[in-house]
Amino acid sequence: MAGREYILTAARRAFLRHGFHATSMQDLFAEAKLSSGAVYRYFPGKEDIVLAIAEDNMREVAELIRSVTEERPDESIGTVLAAAVELITAKNQDSGLAGIGVQAWSEALSNPRIGVAFGQMLSTLRTTLAEVISRHQQTAALPAEPSADSLAGVMIGVLVGHLLQLALLGNDAVTDTADATKALWPPVSS
Repeated sequence: MAGREYILTAARRAFLRHGFHATSMQDLFAEAKLSSGAVYRYFPGKEDIVLAIAEDNMREVAELIRSVTEERPDESIGTVLAAAVELITAKNQDSGLAGIGVQAWSEALSNPRIGVAFGQMLSTLRTTLAEVISRHQQTAALPAEPSADSLAGVMIGVLVGHLLQLALLGNDAVTDTADATKALWPPVSS
């Protein structure tokens, strides 16, 4: 029996091909080769599918950031951010993450339910990043000012900017983003 991930993978393909608005639930059923009941068992509607895709992506980036900082606490913020950039690039190659992300952000501007959910997801990611930054500030790997929260906002800007460039310009245009990120935030010399 097809499960949640199978449906989300099919939805990603359909959204990339037709766009969010032009993709109907019927299109999603056809793409997944499932009955409406099989899809509705997991997702009440298209918005729920978009939110699930976004939540999975944000959670994966946050988990990666946590794991890199926990496994390698002495790594620079640049290395942590570069790992997130590399994950986003790989996910884009596998599933078209960037194109779907840009479409979903657009929908978040006009759909209050998606807008609120995206706001909560970004807030959670920002909190995760601020915790990582705060630990680096406590060890003097980063300056104490500006605040960890402000620096987290800048890091999100880098990640979102990378995603946007992937969507609009393609992988070849951003091949050195991870290295550039490490250069902007190098390790602190002892």
